[in-house]
Amino acid sequence: MPGNVVEKIDGLVKIKTVLISVFNKSGLDTLVPGLLRINPEIRILSTGGTFAKIEGMLGKGSANLTPVSDYTGQPETQGGLVKTLDFKIYLGLLTETYNDAHQGDLRRTDASPIDMVVVNLYPFDQVTAQESVTTEEARANIDIGGPCMVRASAKNYIRVASVTDPGDYPRIIEAMESHDGCLDLAARFELAKKAFGHTAKYDAMISGFLEKRAFGEVEACYEILK
Repeated sequence: MPGNVVEKIDGLVKIKTVLISVFNKSGLDTLVPGLLRINPEIRILSTGGTFAKIEGMLGKGSANLTPVSDYTGQPETQGGLVKTLDFKIYLGLLTETYNDAHQGDLRRTDASPIDMVVVNLYPFDQVTAQESVTTEEARANIDIGGPCMVRASAKNYIRVASVTDPGDYPRIIEAMESHDGCLDLAARFELAKKAFGHTAKYDAMISGFLEKRAFGEVEACYEILK
């Protein structure tokens, strides 16, 4: 049987490290202050425009906010093509609390367990709703890092909260307030179900768009070198 079968977990998980990377930034003014109110020492990892948005809220040089590139030691590639696809990120998402080998991997790489991922994806549906959109423009708006983080965090709901809907921010803050800064297994499981539904719909949108494109439309997008 592939993978690890887990027998022992924590019902309540303290939210200490959160990775936030969102296209839709609505609700961050509720989520971020709420997280800090509950845990003034919380660490927020973030990228690109999301980092700038949160920095504007917390102030430049906030001890609570770290660019993902500083955490991983790898700068973002041109155009933000690669930001979060990093070994330290996925150790933080997928490790198990009571697995000694996993804990050793975290120490070996100076990585931190990531307790919550807040991610929503590039608006592929909005881009492809435009009649003039080309296949290349659609391709450029396919999110890779976001779905990977959503899936990894949702798979590891035994320890990680996978948050994909800004509408859930208030109830997440409320749940954490009622559990001394923790989220329980029931909340993490519900978030995981929603997260996998989110990525399933996203992949279906991409598949449906590509299925409708004739190869001639694809070929016309490029200067094809011989």
